[in-house]
Amino acid sequence: MAKVLAVLSSGYKDEENNYHTGWWGEELFAPMEILEKSGHLVDLASPLGGKPDIDQVSISEEYDPEGTYKELYESGKADETQKLSEVNPTDYDVVLVIGGHGAMYDLAKNEDLHRIINTIYDNEGIVAAECHGPAPLIWTTRPDGESIIAGKKVTGYPDEIEPEGLLDILPFSLEQEMAEIANYDKGDLNQKAHAVWADNQIVTSRDPFSSELMGEELVKALEKR
Repeated sequence: MAKVLAVLSSGYKDEENNYHTGWWGEELFAPMEILEKSGHLVDLASPLGGKPDIDQVSISEEYDPEGTYKELYESGKADETQKLSEVNPTDYDVVLVIGGHGAMYDLAKNEDLHRIINTIYDNEGIVAAECHGPAPLIWTTRPDGESIIAGKKVTGYPDEIEPEGLLDILPFSLEQEMAEIANYDKGDLNQKAHAVWADNQIVTSRDPFSSELMGEELVKALEKR
């Protein structure tokens, strides 16, 4: 059994633009279900601890037509998270950064998360990030001062499928920031799911539709260990 730390945004409100975001339901619950069915333990953490804000769009009928993730959310499965500042990374074999636009606000430059990522990586664990979740990897620096993904093949949410007008208010473009330091690969957008291993310890996925694939990739990787 492996121990997985799933990291969620606590949420972000932009009152000026009437914009409220957080973590994305499918990106937590789909891989969590796959990991738990395989016997692994998933703990949750967020910058503020407690109950983090979900992006309500992710549990709307458009993105969750069967209500699968809404039901899991309303069951309280994600109501309790540890504070990132209080996490002992040596307790975990995997860190999984959950996407949703909230990750770009309170996770991207979070030094506690960078510490967790580096420690798990140094202990030969797995660093995984979904959709907008790779944002913190950009600013996680290694002892040589380089990003943990510098020069490596990675993926993440591409600009061309961001909601119209959103790039104007987001703090940065995930695709552009990743492409500056890494080998950014959006894959074939006609293909439903896309995940990339940068090395044998770092895996990123492109979008919410890649959430099950991320769970499967992690289970396969953990079986080899």
